[in-house]
Amino acid sequence: MKAMLIHKNANPTKPARVVTIGAGGFVAAQLARLLKEGEFECRPIGSKEVDLIAPSAAERLKAVLTPDDAVVITAALTPDKGRDLATLMKNLKMAESLCAALAESKCKHVIYISSDAVYDPRVFLINEDTACEAVDLYALMHIAREKMLGHACQGAGIPFAILRPCAVYGAGDTHNSYGPNRFIRSAIDHSKITLFGGGEEQRDHVFIDDLTRIIRLCLVHRSTGILNVVSGGSVSFKSVALRISSVLGGNIEIVCLPRTSQITHRHFDNTAALKSFPGFEWTTIQEGIQRSIADGTDAPRPAAGTS
Repeated sequence: MKAMLIHKNANPTKPARVVTIGAGGFVAAQLARLLKEGEFECRPIGSKEVDLIAPSAAERLKAVLTPDDAVVITAALTPDKGRDLATLMKNLKMAESLCAALAESKCKHVIYISSDAVYDPRVFLINEDTACEAVDLYALMHIAREKMLGHACQGAGIPFAILRPCAVYGAGDTHNSYGPNRFIRSAIDHSKITLFGGGEEQRDHVFIDDLTRIIRLCLVHRSTGILNVVSGGSVSFKSVALRISSVLGGNIEIVCLPRTSQITHRHFDNTAALKSFPGFEWTTIQEGIQRSIADGTDAPRPAAGTS
């Protein structure tokens, strides 16, 4: 599979219908909002309607999908639900159900939302040609699912795209992972942000609206290939904490815990994204934090699950 995007539609064209699988999750919920604003026809499918682990999942999906559908797959058991072998096997079973349904439905387009976890965290500078290296079962899961879905789509003649976002943040997050989402909640709830070590590690963070806008662009261009959804600008966790404190008035205590692991930095070359979508404007970390707070990141989170 090409480590870049190729646009099947020379002129942006709305798909007849967008089916989002994993409708109860953070990304799918925000994507549905964006598509609705753009008057796309959207059919969300969540785990309550189709449990992808159930033996009947493929048949239930086939009953919904049509040859004109564009399918966006976000459903996964994330690390907060477990990093063990049992969780891995459930995630692979979900992918098996999806592959069986896609093989017969022969949809118009499929987009899989993967993760930058597929790359070795020790690699300093990453682009789409960087080798995938599973260092844990979560990374292995995404690598395996990319291969499984790619094989199914190739066999069915379905254009297939893989998007690998780095850490995503914004209002409505369901995972509370270390970084902007957790820091904002902790600052609002406890007037405190806790860092590992001095928060020196530098990471790229992508605002949820940027990810959903990229997905929408891939849908209208019917894009195929691989793209890292990254801003190209890494900042330290301490810098993120200080920005949040400033937005909230500057009275936030920043606590540094003793370091238990080696300091690593992670940077991305986003040249491919800039070439794929010239003129796309990324949300700065400062604006993203301000919007996350304004949009209510401190509100109670929906329950995380398989979708």
